[in-house]
Amino acid sequence: MKETMKEVTLEQFKDIIDIVNPCMDDYLYILDLQQDLFSISQSATERFRLPSAQFSEATDQFRHFVHPEDIALLNNDLIQLIHHGKKFHNIQYRWLGKDGRAIWINCRGRVLRDEKGAAKFLVGCINEIGMRQKADNISGLLREASLQNEMDISNKDAVRGFLIRLGIDNFKEINENKGMEYGDMVIGRTAECIRSVLLPGQMLYRVVADEYVVLDREGRSTQEAIEIYHKIQHEIKCFIEENCYEIFYTVSAGIVDFSRVANQEYQNIMKLSEFALNEAKNTGKNKCYVYDGEDYKSFLHKKDLISQMLWSVNHEFQGFEVYFQPIVDIKAQKLGNAETLLRFHSSDGEMIPPLEFIPLLEESNLIIPVGRWVLEQAMAACSQIQKSIPKFKVAVNLSNIQVLKSNILEEIQSVLTRFHLSSDSVIVELTESGFLESNENFICFCEGLKAHGIPLALDDFGTGYSNFHYLYKLDPSIIKIDRTFTLKALNNAYEQNLLQHMADLVHGIHLKLCVEGIETKEELDQISKIGPDYIQGFYYGKPCPLAQFLDQFLPVQN
Repeated sequence: MKETMKEVTLEQFKDIIDIVNPCMDDYLYILDLQQDLFSISQSATERFRLPSAQFSEATDQFRHFVHPEDIALLNNDLIQLIHHGKKFHNIQYRWLGKDGRAIWINCRGRVLRDEKGAAKFLVGCINEIGMRQKADNISGLLREASLQNEMDISNKDAVRGFLIRLGIDNFKEINENKGMEYGDMVIGRTAECIRSVLLPGQMLYRVVADEYVVLDREGRSTQEAIEIYHKIQHEIKCFIEENCYEIFYTVSAGIVDFSRVANQEYQNIMKLSEFALNEAKNTGKNKCYVYDGEDYKSFLHKKDLISQMLWSVNHEFQGFEVYFQPIVDIKAQKLGNAETLLRFHSSDGEMIPPLEFIPLLEESNLIIPVGRWVLEQAMAACSQIQKSIPKFKVAVNLSNIQVLKSNILEEIQSVLTRFHLSSDSVIVELTESGFLESNENFICFCEGLKAHGIPLALDDFGTGYSNFHYLYKLDPSIIKIDRTFTLKALNNAYEQNLLQHMADLVHGIHLKLCVEGIETKEELDQISKIGPDYIQGFYYGKPCPLAQFLDQFLPVQN
């Protein structure tokens, strides 16, 4: 096309746009630089915050759909095109979507001039540079946008068939250890392994990063999907052997049987397949998981609980409550300490069991702000109780997440100072099994506790790894025996003998022994024979709110 023009009108350009628009994904446009009129593919109005497909006073209207930070960039380029002889327009900037979010585009165009050389039209196209690719050159497969298109145009009444979502386990390690080029090779060869076992009518796509989707609309069963997965495992094993074990990896898979899903819309199926793949990876990897509706309900329930607890954290911890359980000095036969125990009430008032919500607090890292709040509540209560029992101590359970991901030692010192409490007013409780994988971090933390005179209790001793060398490394002040171990000792002579030897060992290295879970006078009499220092259990008192704890136990001390 020549740079000067005589005959083509704006209306003719509009007709061309209307004709070509259905044949392409990009958006064609024309800007009449002399009349300040703008025309664009009708489909653009469904994507961007445009007033219409054609509008006047264009340069003024741009500010309504061009990102505020990019207006100057666009205007400057238009000035260069109109007044300084620039021939081509090619810039990357942001338009605003219908929902107000920024969408990156590449806007390209050519200036057409009239007989006098004045800029008359800017004609070109706009394409989204942030859109998902439709095909992938590394794996040789179509991408997720193509998968969505296939599912959207498929028979929506079909209820048979399946979708397998496969993911390479620990793919990040391949890239880190062997480089991205090697990782690309693995992506490509894995695609070949999958493709080699597919049956007629099945289609393969590469979706996010190291994940693939096998789509079957032929009505095959879940069992056939599982068999395909096992064949894929075999092909990958053969590839690894052919590659002389230069790299070793596995794949996990989530299978969604369409007949088990009422809503077969693309977004819902992909959401369920992501859940299924995550279940396979979370339960050990190198395995497949078939989507189950009840499991998914449980998953959604956990997500809802996390959401509720996040709301509580951001609203002064509404719904959370700290309970206190007495710990009795068995020799003095009086209350000496108390353990803080966290409770949570859901939005409908239901009390959620700690074994259900505490793992979710840890999983979401909400245990960090909640744990800090528990520490505050515990020390406030300790300060109050010490007015009646001067040497009273409160035990606070810490999660390994708090130790690894927060400055918990500094927080303990800070709250002790704020409530004018001595260092030994708080007893830090750690669960034995919680620190083994990162024991060096815990050892450093425990050394910090010791340096500041803060007692450490090793909780649930005997139920986890029972590694006695941690008694030396961590140097705790108190060993706590869980009720599980206590019950065994109460009902089995061998276990009772074992507990006696453990008590002797603990006392032999000058530590204190606390036995948990004592519920009756008979249990107390039997356990007392091994010589524990402290007893904790329902016999002396159940966990209860602070007000009830004060009413029940403080008058006894007067």
